Amino acid sequence: MRSFRPLLVPAAVAAALALTATGCGPGEDAPGGSPSASAAQTPDGAGAGKITIPEDLKGRLKEHGIDLDKWRGGEWRNWDKDKWLREAQDFVNPIIEDLWDPDRMREAEEPDRPVDDGDVSGDEGVTDPTPRRVEATRVGTPYHGSAPEAGKLLFDGPKGSMVCSATVVKDPAHPGKSNLVWTAGHCVHAGKNGGWYRNIAFVPSYNDKGLSTDRLEAATREDVAPYGVWWGDWAQTSEQWIDQGAPVGGQGAPYDFAVVHVTPEKGSGGKSLEETVGSALPVDFAAPAVAGIAEMEATGYPAAPPYDGEKLYRCADKPGRLSLKAGQPTMYRIGCSMTGGSSGGGWVATGGNGEPALVSNTSIGPVTAGWLAGPRLGAEAKGVYTAVSEKFAGR
Repeated sequence: MRSFRPLLVPAAVAAALALTATGCGPGEDAPGGSPSASAAQTPDGAGAGKITIPEDLKGRLKEHGIDLDKWRGGEWRNWDKDKWLREAQDFVNPIIEDLWDPDRMREAEEPDRPVDDGDVSGDEGVTDPTPRRVEATRVGTPYHGSAPEAGKLLFDGPKGSMVCSATVVKDPAHPGKSNLVWTAGHCVHAGKNGGWYRNIAFVPSYNDKGLSTDRLEAATREDVAPYGVWWGDWAQTSEQWIDQGAPVGGQGAPYDFAVVHVTPEKGSGGKSLEETVGSALPVDFAAPAVAGIAEMEATGYPAAPPYDGEKLYRCADKPGRLSLKAGQPTMYRIGCSMTGGSSGGGWVATGGNGEPALVSNTSIGPVTAGWLAGPRLGAEAKGVYTAVSEKFAGR
């Protein structure tokens, strides 16, 4: 069977949504094709501005033997095993102003990659026939008017700058003032053979006007990031992803989700991310089994060919079921042509109250595209979400 991969893409390839894991390489056969998760990579930025390191972060960096004076000078590019922080509590991500300039954003590539242990009544252990391919459609511009919660997640890994997609979600500790972003676990952490990625930043409504690639080459940072660049000051993913996640094979995919708390790179006038973009989605951790969902809509910035990672797309389809491993949660699966770079993008369905809610995120898919799979959000996902919310509850 061909393996599943997370959808990650290098920045130079654009923010693609290839269904592979962080490794983004070809896999072995799996039901309906070879899935993968993906992120994307970008070239190193030489003209970055000052580095901002909060006092508490300085202490944690020093504990790991990281020279603060060298970090801004490029020490963050050191991916030696001893320098690659791995454990859940080791996340550090100091802001480097202007590191993510328009060129670096555009050139980031997609990564690859991973399921959840909630109650999947009627779904557990079941894989439905491969869904028909659904061609992704362009989201109407400005993106802020059509999908204000959507954006790009940028980060650096050993192979260069990478890109995923992400969604602004509500924060129960700060109603109406959320600074939380939902994405895939493989977009923040490399899984069992690596650690936390670096320079993680979220760009809401990236390329809001849907400018062509040619026009983007001369675009200003305001054109590319009209609502600013928001750096992750904390990220959390599942322990299962950290322990099991891999670039191919679908390992850890049912637990491939993450929550990132962000702060503005530069002043936001005191406004939160939710206030800045004007919207945030609730997260549904009790989404029904497949039989009870009429349609799910996935949104993201696919970067692998035939896409260029610069435009926002969406796919809508009735979900099916994909079971990767006995004893692990069954994943949702929909037909969709999006490729690497769309990893981490939110899946939205209408809840029992008639309101849209985030119910999953893009995790894996076949290298040839045609369908996407995402974890079913249950107790493990809720635990990650709650922990990040509570960490910043008094701030």
